Amino acid sequence: MALILIVDDSETHRRELEAGLSVAGHQVLHAVDGVDGLEVLAKNPAIQVIICDVNMPRMNGLAMIEKARMMAGFDKTPVVMLTTEADPALKARGAAAGVRAWATKPFDTKKLLVAIERLIPGGPKTP
Repeated sequence: MALILIVDDSETHRRELEAGLSVAGHQVLHAVDGVDGLEVLAKNPAIQVIICDVNMPRMNGLAMIEKARMMAGFDKTPVVMLTTEADPALKARGAAAGVRAWATKPFDTKKLLVAIERLIPGGPKTP
C-alpha cells in the first residue's frame, strides 16, 4: 500500500482515480490545484507517488512539480502527469522536472494502476 497524492481541479477525475487506487489498497490524498498540492505535500511527508494534472487554476501541475522537487523529501518522488495535454514542449518540461510517466485523459484505470504500481518505491505488490 502506498500513500498517493492526486492533484486535479476536476472532482470527477479525483474521485475516479481514488476509487481505483483504493480498491488496489492505496491510501489517497487530494488537492485541487498546484498551490493546494504543495500544502498537502508539506503536511504529509510520507506521500510516495504524485498524480498531477497540468492545467489547473492558481498554479499549474508542472510549476507545482518543479517547486515540489525543491522540498525536503520530494526530490525523487515518482510523478505521473495525467492530463489532456500532449504538447512535446510540456512533456520535455515535465521530464526535466523528473516526471516519470505522462498519461492522457481519458484514461484506462487498470493501465494507470499498473504504471503506478511500477513507480511505487519497493516495486509492484504482485509479479
